[in-house]
Amino acid sequence: MRDAVRYHTPMTRIAYLDCFSGISGDMLLGAMIDAGLAIDALRAELDRLGVGGWTLRAERVRRAGIAATKAHVDLAEAPQPHRRLPDVLRIIEASSLTAADRTRAADVFRRLAEAEARVHGVPADEIDFHEVGALDAIVDVVGGVAGLRLLGVEQVYCSALPAGGGTVRGSHGVLPAPAPATLALLAGVGAPIAPSSGDRPMELVTPTGAALAATLARFERPPMHLDALGYGAGGRDPEGWPNVLRLWLGEAVEPARPALLLIETNIDDMNPEIYGYVQERLFAAGAADVWFQAVQMKKNRPGVMVSVLCGAEREDAVSGVLLRETSTLGVRVSPVSRHEARREAFAFASSLGPAAVKLKRLPGAPPRIAPEYEACRRIAEARGLPLAEVYRVVEREAAALLAADGPASLHPDAPATG
Repeated sequence: MRDAVRYHTPMTRIAYLDCFSGISGDMLLGAMIDAGLAIDALRAELDRLGVGGWTLRAERVRRAGIAATKAHVDLAEAPQPHRRLPDVLRIIEASSLTAADRTRAADVFRRLAEAEARVHGVPADEIDFHEVGALDAIVDVVGGVAGLRLLGVEQVYCSALPAGGGTVRGSHGVLPAPAPATLALLAGVGAPIAPSSGDRPMELVTPTGAALAATLARFERPPMHLDALGYGAGGRDPEGWPNVLRLWLGEAVEPARPALLLIETNIDDMNPEIYGYVQERLFAAGAADVWFQAVQMKKNRPGVMVSVLCGAEREDAVSGVLLRETSTLGVRVSPVSRHEARREAFAFASSLGPAAVKLKRLPGAPPRIAPEYEACRRIAEARGLPLAEVYRVVEREAAALLAADGPASLHPDAPATG
């Protein structure tokens, strides 16, 4: 029965980062591999960085009796050259990574640089990244971004983060844990910090791990249908304590369908010119849909049935419009329900000009693309092209962008319609 329900309910693939023992870049890589991400597929994405001198391998380990995967990024050159934010961004932008992965990876490093800049009181572009600018940190960040995409994850969530304690040694000497840049980074997004009870005297959240969580995730635990787990091991193995990042994968539990009402009335004595105005007023009152249907009424009079679909909270407003703006003496109200496909509206730059499409998503099926009428109409009028030809070009180019980079290659700022 669950499969039947899920067939009719649009699902979103989500990941939850259970950071009871903190998070680092290599812990995330290990957790994804442990959850089923093929390491060869991850290596292939990382090869698109276009830089050598690293290898990625996975090792099966145990942490306090829990089987986990330890990801190792081995470097051919040590120590690594110090890089600043512009250096790292050039590596990312020059790569053949997908546009979405380049954007997200760059956002992670910008957030890191901004946190370091707040701590040291200098511009972000002048920050020497030291450890987080090394090639293994770049692999960690890009691997985290690309790996989540390869797992089909559309939304990422994260638990509260443990503070840890003790000290950590960095390029500036011995610092308290969490490192100042880590705390500045988490403060910048208002990340929740777990209660101190049970914290260990060691660094639990690294700057790279904090930047990945702060950039990619929302700090809450969502309701979900769980179908896979992954354990990513940290570098230390304290006795009696599983030092792992736990990755939960599954489908989001969609909220219950909102209550909808069907409000109807039959009219046989009103000027037909008024119906268009009534429709406008009904939409302004919050109607989700309005339609008219010819009906045969008493005494063989032709009439019109006005049907309105709206949320329960709009019942009084919609009924008021019908009673005030039409000749009806009463309306009928019935509760209804409906199944909805998940829809998204995206804008992008087509070869003909600014365009927009709607995506209809169903579980287990590729997205269906529908060009937006208003954007296509503007293009057709500006260029003197048939509207049908504009539709074909916009749909073809949107499909090519989606196939290459996924929805993030489009911009989710077009107004959703219909």
